[in-house]
Amino acid sequence: MALHNLRGIEGEDQAVQYLQKLGYHVQHRNWRTSFYEIDIIATKEKVIHFIEVKTRHSLTFGYPEESVSKKKFRNLQKAAEFFLHLYPYWKFIQFDILSITKLPERAPQFFLIEDVYI
Repeated sequence: MALHNLRGIEGEDQAVQYLQKLGYHVQHRNWRTSFYEIDIIATKEKVIHFIEVKTRHSLTFGYPEESVSKKKFRNLQKAAEFFLHLYPYWKFIQFDILSITKLPERAPQFFLIEDVYI
């Protein structure tokens, strides 16, 4: 497996642990349709959260959250629409971005951006 894929998996593992500490209940990881993927689907206080996770090991290309483009966000919305078609009982939804910065010899930095709209 490629290094960037391994780092992505590691970042998502850490994201799940972080979200659980904040009181989220993770329902799905890497939930896929034929065209789209949602990194994490979690619930908290009767709200379903569709969460895009971005991890960086360097700030050369900016902070992780800066890499979520309009296209990526639209794809997240489309995947969420498909999910909600399958599970229509969710009345309150939210899109979030969880940014993880893992610089050498430093503890990971988590930055949760809630209720995102791009």
